[in-house]
Amino acid sequence: QVQLVESGGGLVQPGGSLRLSCAAAGKISSIFVMGWYRQAPGKQRDLVASINDAGGKNYADSVKGRFTISRDNGKNTVYLQMDSLKPEDTAVYFCNADRVRDTLGYFGNYWGQGTQVTVSS
Repeated sequence: QVQLVESGGGLVQPGGSLRLSCAAAGKISSIFVMGWYRQAPGKQRDLVASINDAGGKNYADSVKGRFTISRDNGKNTVYLQMDSLKPEDTAVYFCNADRVRDTLGYFGNYWGQGTQVTVSS
């Protein structure tokens, strides 16, 4: 089927930057929405940012002005540029692809395995 391959997580100091990447692999025809979610210890998984196939974007209020989401439709890849990182951004970040249509016309929703982002001195 479809697999989401994430990269770019790690440890960074407050005020630093990280760039997350997520590539969808498989027999994909189109993807309606790609996005990033995060889950901190003891908290629910929440949307960080999303981008649809036309380039429309949504951001959580907590990351507006600091994070930038983008996608490359030719590579079926979504990126999350994270600047001015804060300790509160520490979480496992999950990539999501929604309404993924494969080459046979079937739709699905897929999640990446998650990548740890830790913001600490």
